[in-house]
Amino acid sequence: MKFFLDTANLEELKSGARWGIIDGVTTNPSLIAKEGVALEEQIRRICEIIDGDISAEVVAVKADEMLEQGRRLARIHKNVVVKVPLTRDGIRACSILSQEGIRVNVTLCFSAGQALLAAKAGAYFVSPFVGRLDDIGANGMDLIREIVQIYRNYGFNTQVLAASLRNTTHVIEAAKAGAHVGTLPYKVVDALFDHPLTDKGLDQFMKDYARAFQTTSAAI
Repeated sequence: MKFFLDTANLEELKSGARWGIIDGVTTNPSLIAKEGVALEEQIRRICEIIDGDISAEVVAVKADEMLEQGRRLARIHKNVVVKVPLTRDGIRACSILSQEGIRVNVTLCFSAGQALLAAKAGAYFVSPFVGRLDDIGANGMDLIREIVQIYRNYGFNTQVLAASLRNTTHVIEAAKAGAHVGTLPYKVVDALFDHPLTDKGLDQFMKDYARAFQTTSAAI
């Protein structure tokens, strides 16, 4: 499973890039607004840090406006994937952009039926939101499993990008379900490193090594 960072913060992206495990980035209008930099400029900056798919979301609700913005965003860098919402206008825009050779991420997916529409429209990614479904009492991971199964049944090329992953359990469950990509906040990726037995084991290794060689040096 590929790991994308779900952020528009340049410092988080630089830190993630240093680990050598980040395959791409997803952004949305809220994340861009948080950084206080215009969409196209911030996407350019992100493309300079991460060499991988960069999802840049249109800020529009009408298909014609989505098409105009999407084409403009796609010209920023070869790695840009245009992100559109899973609405009637968004699916229309996805279909047209896909036919033009522009890769599209269809976002805000909350049902298997919606995911079918995205695949039929030629989406490169579909982004089902796990955490937000959990918030309303549904099981968001069930949706990931349903979409993966349906896509396999019919050989759709659309990749399942598990979004709204809020903790390490979500990440592991998405991987077990067969999601092609998981997009994670920086803090969730960082938390994947942590285990008390790793810390305990490393501490013991360092103490044993230091004790052995300190003893040897003292004897000499």
